[in-house]
Amino acid sequence: MQNSNVALMLTGGGARAAYQVGVLKAITSLFPRNHHIPFPVLCGTSAGAINATALACYASCYHLGVRKLEWVWKNFSTEQVYVASMSGTLRHMAGNYFSKYQSDDVRNSKGSLLDNRPLRRLLRAMLDFKRIDRNIHTQYLRAISVTVSSYSSHDSVSYFQGQPDQSRWQRQKRRGEPCKLEVDHLLGSAAIPIVFPVVQLGDDYVGDGSIHQLSPLSTPIHLGAEKVLVVGVGQRDKNLRMQPHIFPRSATVAGHLLDTLFADTLDADIERLERINKTLSIMTPEQLKSTELKPIDCMVIKPSQDLTAIARKHYKNLPSGIRTLLKLIGVSEHSESSLPSYLMFEGSFCQELIQLGYKDGMERKEQLKAFLEI
Repeated sequence: MQNSNVALMLTGGGARAAYQVGVLKAITSLFPRNHHIPFPVLCGTSAGAINATALACYASCYHLGVRKLEWVWKNFSTEQVYVASMSGTLRHMAGNYFSKYQSDDVRNSKGSLLDNRPLRRLLRAMLDFKRIDRNIHTQYLRAISVTVSSYSSHDSVSYFQGQPDQSRWQRQKRRGEPCKLEVDHLLGSAAIPIVFPVVQLGDDYVGDGSIHQLSPLSTPIHLGAEKVLVVGVGQRDKNLRMQPHIFPRSATVAGHLLDTLFADTLDADIERLERINKTLSIMTPEQLKSTELKPIDCMVIKPSQDLTAIARKHYKNLPSGIRTLLKLIGVSEHSESSLPSYLMFEGSFCQELIQLGYKDGMERKEQLKAFLEI
């Protein structure tokens, strides 16, 4: 297994994760068609966990894995992820309302804004989890991790499947647990608070992996990575951030919360990593022997354009039920809220994000070649 110390980390972001597929497609141009995945360690959170797991299933042929991912995202419709019709949305909301009059023993509503049972069916049809074991056995893959947030312990939990020498870890408010990955791990990792239902894993109830993920880079490092390529879905330039209203509306606040959930902890962790690397670089050999810290090479690729603005162009492609629901909380076609960009699982929007990701990846082709030591 070559470059076994290189990890790929895919962050969360709902429909914005289509951007990651474009970056992954750009990286295929660096390798021959039959080449295995260049990232033996895969780490994903929320929608990024779904992309990472799909790659793990095709670790023996990187091109094939990316092509399959691209086909799914390009042909997406919102109804494949959650019930989006007017009648279905109203029925789900009515079920949530009346469930509060039931006892806890018989209540079957999970209290979410949207019903994501279609996503469960899609994942079962799309992913063959048995392939992960085969790719680990043949050493095309060192480890794949999916991060969730535990509502019971308030920990960030990285469920991982990997080589026999990989062991669990425990740190303050975060831990790694070996397992056989299943659909529920992905649904739990992608369960955006309030929007999608909480998922039960064993005796624990979990939600979106970004909630308690205070140190996103710790997972690939614990799994042996010395290099981490991060593909995020937030904006790269602070000047691209939308200007808030004098008095923010609820929709603007909701979008801001999601932006914070999926981006801010990663940015802070990268800043902390850079400080540690700088400190290690000025330490003497004797001082280095006294610490377990090691330098980590990190490369980050984020969108060069405002994904919220791109989503506005495709707003009318959202199903009528979702547009009505968004309108109730103040989101319209011309709203500054980033909320629609997380929920817009429509082919036209996803295709534009894939194109943007491909463009951004190709513009950094030489940096990627140096990073991957090609």
